[in-house]
Amino acid sequence: MVVHLTVAALSAATGAGATVVTQHVMASGEDAAGTPRAAAAEQHEAMNDQAVYKQVEPGVVDVTSNLEYREETAKGTGFVIDAADGLVLTNNHVIDQATSVTVTLVTSGKTYPARILGYDAADDVALLQVRGAALAAVRIGDSSLVDIGMPVLAIGNEAGQGGAPTVAPGVISSLGRTIVASDQSSGLTETLHGMLQTSADIRPGDSGGPLADASGRVIGIDTAAGGNIVYSGYAIPINQAMPIARQIAAAWAGGSGRPGPGQAGRIQIGWPAFLGVLLPGGASPGPERADRQELRQDGAVSSGDRACSGTSDIPATPVHVAPVRSGALVDGVLCGTPADQAGISAGDVITSVAGEQVSSPGSLTALLRRYHPGSVVPLDWTGPDGSPHAAAVTLAAGPAG
Repeated sequence: MVVHLTVAALSAATGAGATVVTQHVMASGEDAAGTPRAAAAEQHEAMNDQAVYKQVEPGVVDVTSNLEYREETAKGTGFVIDAADGLVLTNNHVIDQATSVTVTLVTSGKTYPARILGYDAADDVALLQVRGAALAAVRIGDSSLVDIGMPVLAIGNEAGQGGAPTVAPGVISSLGRTIVASDQSSGLTETLHGMLQTSADIRPGDSGGPLADASGRVIGIDTAAGGNIVYSGYAIPINQAMPIARQIAAAWAGGSGRPGPGQAGRIQIGWPAFLGVLLPGGASPGPERADRQELRQDGAVSSGDRACSGTSDIPATPVHVAPVRSGALVDGVLCGTPADQAGISAGDVITSVAGEQVSSPGSLTALLRRYHPGSVVPLDWTGPDGSPHAAAVTLAAGPAG
């Protein structure tokens, strides 16, 4: 089954349209907000689309993520769960790789900077905070009471177009689904469990939007859509998302403006610490083997002697690799980042962080997750000529995800 995450990705350079495709076509119709939208096949008297829309719409926001190192902008949706504290719930994949985030109120069209309080990549949930805006919260329902055949309304920001939210009516067609969903723009793939399946026509840009029941209460987060024969929408049950949101909010409680440890279990609190190196994928045990493996991949190019790169999207492999048996091979370095400032470059192999051995790219990532942005961390690495290097590096606030 082909299932796609429903975020709209726009090229920062060209302003091109949505690149995430749900690969299904339905007859065009008129939704509750008066916006042309594919109509759900089934109509239910128990759902007054217009009444539900009017209840939920004041708490809906458009979410825009600037993905500086991918030269893209991601467009999605969110909804306010706490007006007093400015808390907005959305999908993690809406803010994945974001370097800054803004929120636009659909009721006024005003845009505000948003702070990423935290996110859980495994459950695809993120919590944002907006200050200085007049917000209205949605009413939260109970997804444990959802039954097959229950009418629902999906509300979102189709294709990232902004303006009045688009809506799609439907019914719950299955419960507790496990799906593997992908984002065609970023290549992100994730397995999500316990999902609500619906006939509502969820589309790119709807990610993070509310799925409401007939009483106007939010019972899910619009997340993905697709299928081989019958195309369906998928939503994260609100009962799975709210405990994550509460845990993130609690980490910021106390008014200090700074959370506790960088991670609370698998939940990232605040921005992650960022070094700025591009690492090879796969699970090759040694740097030289990782380099050879990447050279065999279609589309791989040599990074040559480039000191740094402005984007993380171009696959590259270094011409020469440090002659060490273990460590994290550096495929490239992003310009202006701590790694660039420390003199790390393509072909280097990072061997230790604060005295702890680095055995692979994965172990480097795990070690860096222990730190906050602003932490000063001793690094050791070996150059392609075998020369040892060391520096105390001040980690930056990195892209989310």
